Amino acid sequence: MKKVYFDSAATTCVSEDVVQAMTDCLLNDYGNPSSTHGFGRSAKSLIEQTRKNIAKQLNVTPAEIIFTSGGTEADNFVLNSAVRDLGVKRIITSKIEHHAIGHACDALQQCFNTVIDYVDLDEKGGVQLESLRELLSHDKGKTLVSLMHVNNELGNILDIEAVAKMCKEHEALFHSDTVQSIGHYNVDLSKIGVDFCAVSAHKFHGPKGVGFAFMRKNSGLNSLIFGGGQERGYRAGTESVHNIVGLDVAYKNVYDNLEKDSAYIKGLKQYFIEKITKEIPDIKFNGWSGDMEKSTYTLVNVLLPVTAQKALIVLFQLDLKGIACSKGSACQSGSAKGSHVLSEILHGDDMQKPSLRFSFSKYNTKEEIDYVIDVLKEFVA
Repeated sequence: MKKVYFDSAATTCVSEDVVQAMTDCLLNDYGNPSSTHGFGRSAKSLIEQTRKNIAKQLNVTPAEIIFTSGGTEADNFVLNSAVRDLGVKRIITSKIEHHAIGHACDALQQCFNTVIDYVDLDEKGGVQLESLRELLSHDKGKTLVSLMHVNNELGNILDIEAVAKMCKEHEALFHSDTVQSIGHYNVDLSKIGVDFCAVSAHKFHGPKGVGFAFMRKNSGLNSLIFGGGQERGYRAGTESVHNIVGLDVAYKNVYDNLEKDSAYIKGLKQYFIEKITKEIPDIKFNGWSGDMEKSTYTLVNVLLPVTAQKALIVLFQLDLKGIACSKGSACQSGSAKGSHVLSEILHGDDMQKPSLRFSFSKYNTKEEIDYVIDVLKEFVA
């Protein structure tokens, strides 16, 4: 059976050289980084070199990079500590953020009575900047804005520079979940006034279970994990050295080849859009994912023109054909909840139809796209 992996927005395959570097580290650099002997110093040097490499690419200082288990931990770290340590009384966010933000905000509201305000969205799920400005103009105490750079389901791109500028004008802190953007775009944090952001290695061919938080110098955040003094006291616990090494290699690979690889993946997305529009004329694109300028080049999210009954089996049918992608809908029967993102932008009959997110990497081909669209066309017919 042919196998096609179009779910890289969920996680990417790990590059072979990343696996090799991690294996070498496990076999040879197994010392505890907190130990002062040679084995420990060797492991510690790998961690610090990775930190320097990341900081250089983002144009920040190494001290502003804190390794975490991934994007979810980094997001929770920032939001929780901002409320606890910085006196944040209000968080402005959107209803289509990743659950790492949404559920964290719910918990903070319940535990600390944090005020949660939501920006208005346009019909495609884009953040209405005037709505943000209006919310910021209301004095409700110290405020943190948390808006993701690239939406993980729709691919919508936020004007992160405009938001950062607006936050600064109103003396609000700005956090952005950049899990779907850093590793796919050049981001210069010295020019973008974001105070905090979150990154995860498995979104760009690195290992799962490792990422980092960027925290602007002198931010005032404190640790949420207590123990030893690892990660400059922000995150206790013996570091996962081999994962950090894997992150380093994957990160270097991405930015050494970004121009070439991004151009290739953009070509795949453009080809997918043109072909599926031709073969299934009634297809719809969710959010701005069908727009090459307003959405990331790494994914599309399509609404299939099929009945609610057929919607229940679409992912099963694709899986039988060896196709991996992500399924969502605004409203699903049974115990499974629908997508909170799609429920904000879909209406009427579209609520019952299945949506599929196809996300691409440098390892995909146009031949795979042809195969997937042929399968979709047959299923719709």
